[in-house]
Amino acid sequence: MRCKSIYWLAVMMSLTAIGCDNTEDGSHVDPITIYEKVNGNWGLTNLKMVDEFAKANKIEPSEENLSTYFNYEDFKINFVTDAQNRPTSYEVTGNVPPLFAPKGYWALSSDFQQTNASAIRIYLYSDAQKTQKTDELRIISVPGKNEEMQLQLMRTSGGADFVSYVFKLNAIN
Repeated sequence: MRCKSIYWLAVMMSLTAIGCDNTEDGSHVDPITIYEKVNGNWGLTNLKMVDEFAKANKIEPSEENLSTYFNYEDFKINFVTDAQNRPTSYEVTGNVPPLFAPKGYWALSSDFQQTNASAIRIYLYSDAQKTQKTDELRIISVPGKNEEMQLQLMRTSGGADFVSYVFKLNAIN
């Protein structure tokens, strides 16, 4: 009987100790958006052109490194956000042939990383009201701690992708 009493006393004391635990969770902060990660200056480290038809049909070579051609080593892009981390404008600098409009306005297809593994898209616009879409880029590698991002620009004809450009970028601080 004495062992049973000690057992119940131990159980009751542990439940009391657990019930008194007040964990401080801190104050609420808004979640980090993709806008916060994309915002800023980015410099090109690699530009690859991919022949999507050749790649689909296993024809080699299907890729060409364009990084050292046409001054692309000078390619830089700046994505600007306002004080609330909402997108405003973007601008490409460097003496490079334009693959998309060198300046304009931008928005993302989603504020947060997708759970279905679909790529977030950067929509490029020619007007501040974002009614005249000029192009779209896919974010195929979201910037994180390593401050690297990869964007893909697809070119299509008749609904089929025929060439893509993959931009590998590093943050410039």
